[in-house]
Amino acid sequence: MAAESKKIIIDTDPGIDDAIAIFVALQSPEMEVIGLTTIFGNVHTTLATRNALHLLEIAGRTDIPVAEGSHFTITEGAKLQSNGYVHGTDGLGNQNISPPKGKPIELTAAEFLIQQASIYPGKVTVVALGPLTNIALAIQLDPDFSKNIGQIVVLGGAFAVNGNVNPAAEANIFKDPTAADIVFTSGADVLVVGLNITHQVVLTDYDRDELSKSNGKFAKYLSKLLDVYFDYHHTAYSTRGVFLHDPTALLVAVNPSVITYSEGVVRVQTVGITKGLTIFYNKKKRFAEVNEWSGKPSVKVAVTVDSPKVIKLVMERLVNS
Repeated sequence: MAAESKKIIIDTDPGIDDAIAIFVALQSPEMEVIGLTTIFGNVHTTLATRNALHLLEIAGRTDIPVAEGSHFTITEGAKLQSNGYVHGTDGLGNQNISPPKGKPIELTAAEFLIQQASIYPGKVTVVALGPLTNIALAIQLDPDFSKNIGQIVVLGGAFAVNGNVNPAAEANIFKDPTAADIVFTSGADVLVVGLNITHQVVLTDYDRDELSKSNGKFAKYLSKLLDVYFDYHHTAYSTRGVFLHDPTALLVAVNPSVITYSEGVVRVQTVGITKGLTIFYNKKKRFAEVNEWSGKPSVKVAVTVDSPKVIKLVMERLVNS
């Protein structure tokens, strides 16, 4: 383990698995969470901000700033609402939480990302758990952002597997495909963790029982939230467990040994029936004609994962919270 903890900004749309990821991050000695930025996705942006502030209050970490992100996609300008059947209408399992006391900081998410990347050049990792709008805005606003940011770990895409909003697309990419394409072609150090990876990382019904029986503060809190999330997975996937999308991406940011990856160019389809499709070019063939992948910077795309290790880390950190 590195002696110096990594500075992490979590760009998030909480979300039950976002809540798990945030709590795991706060329990992880390898990372120092220097801020949360919020984005639409599981819930709209205003509610994402409220949920982020609430989770930090639950954790006793109101010292961590929250910057509110965009309410609009890069191109469509439409605020996106999500239906509540995966995470509950409030995003946190319909707990009817009381309004948080805290407020977001004055800076927007994109401004905060730019500010932190310039204060700590090469040292900040953004873990992007929602649509990539805030990060694309930071890239557009500051020509140096792609160089200043240490790494962007993206939870998104479905590489060689079906999507989860439709057969072509994964939700985070689908909700702002133009933003995703901007990030993937920005030249920043980008590592993408897609459904091909996260669908292998399953928190089982047995694990949930272990969490609810434990004395961990976060484990106890989460075991209440998980009902809605487990019910959805039982119905949609006929699985006795839930996929740990967000916590997997978060842990990859500080434990890259839990995955292997390939490098190549990723472009995103922005229109039509395959809108949100992520196409990875592995550079094995030289094409005679110039195409939309030619001359674009490479990103890293996760191809295998050590799921038992990821589950073990998540469980240990929540149970010992």
